[in-house]
Amino acid sequence: MRWRIVAVDKPKLSYAREGVAFYRERLGRLAKVELLTVRSGPQAARRQLELSEGWFRVVLDERGELVRSLELARRIEQWAGRGLGRVALLVGGAEGHADEVRAAADWLWSLSPLTLQHELALVVAMEQIYRAYMIKRRSPYHRE
Repeated sequence: MRWRIVAVDKPKLSYAREGVAFYRERLGRLAKVELLTVRSGPQAARRQLELSEGWFRVVLDERGELVRSLELARRIEQWAGRGLGRVALLVGGAEGHADEVRAAADWLWSLSPLTLQHELALVVAMEQIYRAYMIKRRSPYHRE
């Protein structure tokens, strides 16, 4: 499976940069992963949609569906089983996503009922995708 992560702005916070690099490297051992960033501003939504055209779009949004890690692993496995080889994860900026991005989502995913800072949300989402792969492999990384 290929993952295209399209985030608004590069992480500025050191912990976020380190977390993104850490999970990008780990995920890269299990799947093809590319991280693209678009600049915040009036064109961000259009650019995210352009860069994810033709991909199964997962949009991080506080109004999305909350799932446990085990359910996320099942979904990823189902997507692969349905032949969805390309998944784009769209991460908004400080203002979240524009309505047109949410409307174009194949799945709206919420990480938490809490509002998360967007750089932290990017790291958490990448960790959860990595965790999903570890669940599928029955790795001790994930413990119930």
